[in-house]
Amino acid sequence: MNRGSRPGKVDSLAGFRPQRGREEEPEVPAGLLREARRSGQLNLTGRGLKLVPPDVYRLDVDAPPESRHDVSFGASDRWWERSELTKLLLSSNQITRLDDDIRLLPALLTLDLHDNQLDSLPAALGELQQLRQLRLSQNHLSLAPVQLSSLVNLQTLTLQKNRLESLPEELAKLTRLTHLDVSYNLLGALPSSLGGLESLLDLNVSQNRLSRLPPGMDRLLLLRSLDISENLLEELPDLSALTQLETLHLRRNKLRLLPRLLPPNLKELYLGNNQLDSEGVEPLSGHAHLSVLELRANRLTSVPAGVSALHTLTRLDLANNDISTLPPAIGLLPDLKVLLLEGNPLRRLRRDILTKGTEELLKYLRGRIELDSPGEPAEPSGLRLPSDEPLNPEGIRTLKLLEFSDRKASCVPEHVFTAAAGRNITTVNFSKNQLTCVPERLLEFSSSLIDINLSFNRLTCSEVLCSFLQLTHLDLRSNQLSVLPPDMKNLNKLSCINLQFNRFRTFPEVLYLLDSLETVVLGNNQVQVLDPAGLLKLVKLNSLDLSNNDLDRVPPELGLCTGLRSLVLDGNPFRTPRAATLAKGTESVLEFLRSRIPDNKTC
Repeated sequence: MNRGSRPGKVDSLAGFRPQRGREEEPEVPAGLLREARRSGQLNLTGRGLKLVPPDVYRLDVDAPPESRHDVSFGASDRWWERSELTKLLLSSNQITRLDDDIRLLPALLTLDLHDNQLDSLPAALGELQQLRQLRLSQNHLSLAPVQLSSLVNLQTLTLQKNRLESLPEELAKLTRLTHLDVSYNLLGALPSSLGGLESLLDLNVSQNRLSRLPPGMDRLLLLRSLDISENLLEELPDLSALTQLETLHLRRNKLRLLPRLLPPNLKELYLGNNQLDSEGVEPLSGHAHLSVLELRANRLTSVPAGVSALHTLTRLDLANNDISTLPPAIGLLPDLKVLLLEGNPLRRLRRDILTKGTEELLKYLRGRIELDSPGEPAEPSGLRLPSDEPLNPEGIRTLKLLEFSDRKASCVPEHVFTAAAGRNITTVNFSKNQLTCVPERLLEFSSSLIDINLSFNRLTCSEVLCSFLQLTHLDLRSNQLSVLPPDMKNLNKLSCINLQFNRFRTFPEVLYLLDSLETVVLGNNQVQVLDPAGLLKLVKLNSLDLSNNDLDRVPPELGLCTGLRSLVLDGNPFRTPRAATLAKGTESVLEFLRSRIPDNKTC
C-alpha cells in the first residue's frame, strides 16, 4: 500500500456475519418491526416482496435490536412488553413461496397472502392452530394441501382465482369454518364430505366447472348464502332442508327445471341466464319471504303463475325473455318497487307506459283489473296499504312538518304528499317504517327541506337525497347503507349527518368534501380505516362519533383536528390510545395522538 493512499474501511466483523446468497433477502424497516412487536400486527401489503423477509418469520423468536442498549424501566417503549404477532398482511406482492419457518408464528389469527404468485403451500402451515382467517385468493395454486384440514380453528378460507381442480375430502375437518370461497377456479366436483362443514354460513363456488352438487349439501343447516353461478348445472338436488338459506345465486348455468322444494326462507333468488321455461319455475309458488327474484334471459313465454302470489317481492327481473302479455295481478304486489321487462315482445303494453317506471306501470295494471272486472271491488288483501291514520294538518300548515313515522309501512302513500302539496315543507319525518329507497316525491319539497329523518328503515340507496341543496340535518341511522352517492358533495349546507347502525366499511369519501359538516355520527358500523388528511379539510367539524367500529389503528394525524370538541372512539379493536387515555376526554386523546406523529411526517 502506498503511503499516500487512503486505506479502505475494514469490516472487522465480516467473518461473523452470515453470507447472503445470490438472491438478496428482503428487508423490513426497523420501525415497522418495532411497531409490530407492540401491536401484534404487521402490514406489508404492496411492497414488491418476492420472499417473506426472514425477520418476519422470527419476529416472535429473536430479541429486538433495542434489547442490547435499551434497558431503562422508564423508557416509553419497553421492548420486553411486546405482543405476539396475530395479524400478518402480505397481500399484493410477488411472493413465490412460503417457508416452513411460518411455524415460528404460532399465535397468528389472520394471514393474508392474496394477490401473490404462490403455487404451493408448506406443510408447516398446518401447525398454525390458532389461525382464524386465511386469505389465499389470486395466486397460482393448483392444489389445496391436506394440511389445511389441520387448521381446526379456521373460520374464513378464501381461495378464489387460483387454478384448483379439486379440494381434499379432509376439508370437512374444518368444523368451525363459517366462510368458504373457492370461486373462479377449475373445480369439476366438490368433495362428498362438504356437508361436514357444519358451521358454514357462506359458500361461494361460482365460476367453476361443476355439473352437479355433492350429496350431503342438505346437512349445511346454518348456510345463509350459496353462490353456484356460472357453472354447468343442469339440475339441483332437494335443498329444502336448508332452512336458514336466504340468498341463492344460480346465474349462468344450464338449468331447465327447479326442484319441487326450495329452501323455505329464501329472500333472494337469482336464476338469470339459464334455460328455464314457465313450467320449470312453478315451484316458486308459496315462498312467503321472497324479496328479490331474477329470471332474466331464460325461455319464459309467460309470467309464471305463482309470481303474482309472492306478496313480499320488492324486485322482479323478467328482462330478455319471450313474454308477450303481463297479468294485471302483478299490479297487486304491495311491496314491488322494481319491475324489469325490457327485451320482451309485450303486445298489450304501450311503450310510453313501460318508460314511465315501475310505479306507473303497476298503477296501470291495477286499472286493468278494474276494467276487466266491472262492479267487483279489488280484494283488499291485494292492495295492502300502510296504516291510514290521519295526518296532522296543523303540523303541515303551521310547523311546515310532514310526518309519517312509526307506521311500519313499506312505502309512503300518495295522499301523504298530496296533503302537503304547495306547502314549503321544511321538516320530514319518515322514520320507523320499512322503506327500502327514498321516496321520489320528496323532490317536490327539494327547495325548502332543511331537515330529513329517515332513520329506522331499510334503505340501501340514497341518491334522491343529493337534490336537497338546503338540507342542514340528515338522519339515516339504522338502515342498510354501505355507500353514499358521490353527488352528495352538492349538499354544501349540511351540518349534521347521523349514519349509526348501517353497513359502512370505510368512512364515506364524499363526507370529506362537505366542509360545512359540524357533526358526523358513524358509530356501530364496520369502518376499518380513516383518512386524517380528509378530516382536516372539515374545518367546522366539532363532533365525530366512530364508536363500535373495526378500527385497528387510529392515525396519529387525527390529533391535528384541533377543532374537535367531541371524539368518540370506544368499542374499536385498536391498542392505542389505551382505554385510560380515552377516559380522559377528547382533548387528552388529541394531545396523545399529536405526540405520536413522526417529526418528519405531516398530514
